[in-house]
Amino acid sequence: MAFLIKTIQFLAGLSIIVGIHELGHLLFAKLFGMRVNSYMIGFPPKIFKIKFGETEYALGSIPLGGAVQIAGMIDESLDSNHLTNPPQPWEFRSKSAWQRLMVILGGIVFNLISGTLIYIGLVYMRGSTYLPKDEVNKYGIIPNTIGMQMGFKEGDKIIKINGKDFEDFNDALSPTLLLREKSYYTIIRDDRELNLSIPEKIIEYLSDNYKTPFIQPIYPCVIRTVVPNSNAYLAGLMEKDQIITLAGKATLHIDQLITVAKTCLGKEVEIVYLRNGIQMATTIKIEQQGLGIVLAQPAYKALKYSFLQSIPIGVKKATTTIQNQCLAIWKLLTGKLSITKSLGGPISIVQIFSNEFIWDRFLELVALLSIVIGLTNLLPLPVLDGGHALFILYEMLSGRKPSDRFLKITQKWGMVILLLIMLYAFGNDIRKLLTAAFMYFATYKS
Repeated sequence: MAFLIKTIQFLAGLSIIVGIHELGHLLFAKLFGMRVNSYMIGFPPKIFKIKFGETEYALGSIPLGGAVQIAGMIDESLDSNHLTNPPQPWEFRSKSAWQRLMVILGGIVFNLISGTLIYIGLVYMRGSTYLPKDEVNKYGIIPNTIGMQMGFKEGDKIIKINGKDFEDFNDALSPTLLLREKSYYTIIRDDRELNLSIPEKIIEYLSDNYKTPFIQPIYPCVIRTVVPNSNAYLAGLMEKDQIITLAGKATLHIDQLITVAKTCLGKEVEIVYLRNGIQMATTIKIEQQGLGIVLAQPAYKALKYSFLQSIPIGVKKATTTIQNQCLAIWKLLTGKLSITKSLGGPISIVQIFSNEFIWDRFLELVALLSIVIGLTNLLPLPVLDGGHALFILYEMLSGRKPSDRFLKITQKWGMVILLLIMLYAFGNDIRKLLTAAFMYFATYKS
């Protein structure tokens, strides 16, 4: 069921993004007097269609893409029958180079603008909530396996990033930081200040383990409230007790307590806690509804913004996303990142959606993917917008237009290359799933 919910969100988000992208092509084409034969979200067979003027608007039954068919343009449909006739005033090929370039880039522009507008709207609607560095440094951090590979140890306190002070703990997990070369943390360990360099290709390992951060704040399991007549109440637990072990397993922070409790459902186990600095122990039965306690939470900082204040913050989020994506693409093209470890297909994208529909989380992912898909379309592959734009730029600089035969051949080869890339990405998804399944069963058997 969880995977189905993720898949529905992915397909809905993709349809929104594709619809916006193709709308950019359509509106720019109509702005310059080009005839748009069809606008479709999804692929055939069509489940809905309606015609306004010369344009048919349709919804396909396979929600994995979309297309706009502009008269006089050689696109992925490879329709070249019109080339035997002289160019008509309403055709793509009869327009000036700069107008054709604007039509080609229209989809990308709309993706980038829509992503930015969503970010602005989210900042205005929900503000920002973050965990301050000083709050985290009360107890330090705890690393997972990848965090330990980076050199972190339990209890480390991060005081600077690349030699600069910071406020939001999320900055320590930022993709911008992890993608840039020669980045480092300044930490306090055992009252000593150390610099911890970030491995250059650490982002590759994080792409396979995106579900949990490589470092998390240690926040002790201090009881804020005990539910009356609950198992915790009957076991003698009280407010301000700090749980340190459950069923013999350490519970340094809240997530660890939750994880251990889930493995002990229906069992009566020992719970060790501190009360006024004195270690005590009792037994407690763990029911499906939990322990019967409410834990004290970290002191998050919440900020609200006016609409005008939200604009620069939303724009900054969008530009940071654009910078990260451009940097990741550049590192892939130059071999500084492994394509095998970094390139993912539809299954990888599905996995980043939540197990339940949370509207602001959904919109945030739509904004992110809109920008990512827009920039990916800018790659100079003939079948993509970037390939079309490259040929038009060549025409503008050289004064010579590529032949229709050349455009048709490159379009065919571009489709073959794109299909191979998609198959390779899908293969990577399958490899990651098989690896995860193997690790799960190996852990389960042990």
